[in-house]
Amino acid sequence: LAAAWSASSMWTANAATVSPAPDTADGRCHLTPANLVTMLHRGQEWRDTQAQLKLAFGDTRHFAVHDAVPPSFGDEGAANHMRLCESHGQPGVEVFVYGRPGGRFPARQHEQASRAVARKHGLDPARCVFIEQNPAAIEAGAFHNDVVAVANQTVLFTHEQAFADRKDAYEAMHAAFPALHVVEVPASAVSLEEAIRTYLFNAQLVSLPSGEMALVVPSECQESASVWAWCERMLASNGPIRQVIPVDVRQSMANGGGPACLRLRVVADPATVDARFLLDEAKAQRIESVIAQAWPERIEPEEIGSEKLAKTVIEAREALLAVLSLDELA
Repeated sequence: LAAAWSASSMWTANAATVSPAPDTADGRCHLTPANLVTMLHRGQEWRDTQAQLKLAFGDTRHFAVHDAVPPSFGDEGAANHMRLCESHGQPGVEVFVYGRPGGRFPARQHEQASRAVARKHGLDPARCVFIEQNPAAIEAGAFHNDVVAVANQTVLFTHEQAFADRKDAYEAMHAAFPALHVVEVPASAVSLEEAIRTYLFNAQLVSLPSGEMALVVPSECQESASVWAWCERMLASNGPIRQVIPVDVRQSMANGGGPACLRLRVVADPATVDARFLLDEAKAQRIESVIAQAWPERIEPEEIGSEKLAKTVIEAREALLAVLSLDELA
């Protein structure tokens, strides 16, 4: 019952893996929805996700939306995928991070799934890097790579203990992408446990118009003495990350997702995307109005599974789809 009522699809970093057009053999942007088979409450998501992706990126001249990889292999999407590039519109190197099974917690991303996605997307093997996640990080609660590492353009921001073999991982990325700039947080400054608790790396690393980068982190980072002290030292060092911006995402954090979990990065010309999926101020106001009118203020645990709440949820979703003119998804 709890699985059927999960709202975990809010974490769009697990929606799909995306390879931009400059990286692919046919010059189209390829998207593969993640099968999310490791966890019951998430394994039900991918077909709905695929339906949305096929609408948003329905122009087959520019996009290819695939089926999920077979359920024999666990795939958790962009949360275990990074892209290195000089600029977003240029060819890049795609980094796939996987876990080895056998630990106390399941390795949700299988190497076979990552390699299958790379093949589906028509990627050049010379511009793909496959790296094993540190089993200690998985044991500590980093169930996805984006809890211990994040990349943007030439920069990899990572914890010292993110990868199983740190030296080999950096060498493999440098070999495929010589312009790589690694910003590593040592365990002596921020423990793996504190990095995971605050979701320092489950951040959005974004490029600014000035050419500098900003790190959008959960507000929990500012409240941690060791994490915030390291951020201040990083900013003082004149490295590529010039701003650290705390944001309040406590409702998401309480259920295991920071800023990185709440976005799926797609490199594409907005003119090729179905305009119904593009947000502007007027559309944001319409969405806000639907939420104010149709969303329950509070849901008690005993209401889960009730016919009354089911009716409320269905009607709220229908109202949202109607205001967005997305009746195909109803």
